[in-house]
Amino acid sequence: MSRKCQITGKKPMSGHHVSHANNKTKRRFLPNIRTVRITLPDGTKKKIKVSAKGLRILKKKNMAL
Repeated sequence: MSRKCQITGKKPMSGHHVSHANNKTKRRFLPNIRTVRITLPDGTKKKIKVSAKGLRILKKKNMAL
């Protein structure tokens, strides 16, 4: 499954877990992806994968969710 937002393009980032002793191990930061159904201007419905920020953008532009 693709973990990429189709609106903002957000993808997983990489970083480190840092312990109290400053030991570093690899980790991934995953975006908050949701599958939503939107209504396109021609009346058809389509499912897209959107991040939480992408949902805010869609609501601001008054896209029908």
